[in-house]
Amino acid sequence: MNPIEQAVVWLNDPLNWTNPGGVLDRLGEHLSISVAAVLLGCLVAWPLGLWLGHTGRGGGMVVLVSNVTLAIPTLALLTILPLTFLGFGRPAVVVALAVFAVPPLLANAYTGVRQVDPEARDAARGMGLSGGQVLRRVELPLAVPYLAAGFRTATVQVIATAALASFVDGGGLGQIIRAGFGLDIAAGGGQIIAGGVLVAGLAILAELLLAVVERQVTPGPLRPARRRANRRAADATAGG
Repeated sequence: MNPIEQAVVWLNDPLNWTNPGGVLDRLGEHLSISVAAVLLGCLVAWPLGLWLGHTGRGGGMVVLVSNVTLAIPTLALLTILPLTFLGFGRPAVVVALAVFAVPPLLANAYTGVRQVDPEARDAARGMGLSGGQVLRRVELPLAVPYLAAGFRTATVQVIATAALASFVDGGGLGQIIRAGFGLDIAAGGGQIIAGGVLVAGLAILAELLLAVVERQVTPGPLRPARRRANRRAADATAGG
């Protein structure tokens, strides 16, 4: 059989799914790593992006932080962080992937606040709201669609990149690919392809599900403007 036929056979073998260390176990590891990394990225990027957007003075900093984090190869972080107090395993993987998740989260949080209608902001201040109240009651609710867009991008990127966790004993679906490389290419080629298909399929599924969520939290009149702003944010995170 050629490698593609081997991959089909491998994926259709129930034991490859249910055995210890099989697809279901690795899928659970992959999801837990990805969720933890994205949430950690949100805890860092969203407060910073919202605050910089509120003050209106952080555009250059957003671009700088995004460029710096994008310039650091994830694989390099995955090999360096295990040598620190984090050690080998999931903590180092989660931190490395969280760094990778920061640029889209930060850029979209900043963009979301800056896209708020200045008249709405001025009206809130005219009603006596403080700066913090304006951010919480006016700017943050209107920025939710942008936060959802950044969350969607970061999640898909992290899920796709989490396959590298296997290089530092971090688990996940990448272990299936790594195990395939440990075999003779004639025997392991199908497993390598199967692992790649599983990672790609999970990333595509996340993209589709989060696209629906993003659409639901975006009011109809704001969708064209939000798409334009997302493109500008993507340009900024790519290096402006």
